[in-house]
Amino acid sequence: MELKEFIENFAQQFDETEMSAFMAETVFKDLDEWSSLVALSVIAMVDEEYDVRIKGDDIRSANTIEDLFNLVKSRK
Repeated sequence: MELKEFIENFAQQFDETEMSAFMAETVFKDLDEWSSLVALSVIAMVDEEYDVRIKGDDIRSANTIEDLFNLVKSRK
């Protein structure tokens, strides 16, 4: 599991946000397109791609994409 791949998978959950907006240090909740629906898509993506279950609380406790990556990696 690599951070670069995780960022790409994370970015695919967004329709209108430029790929350049997604970096390890991106505070994803500050993105204009961030919503509860995108959060659900991220939860589903993590389950499907990494076979790891995360919850809304996990997303709420993470600030950056890298925070979320580290959480998923720790549960692998």
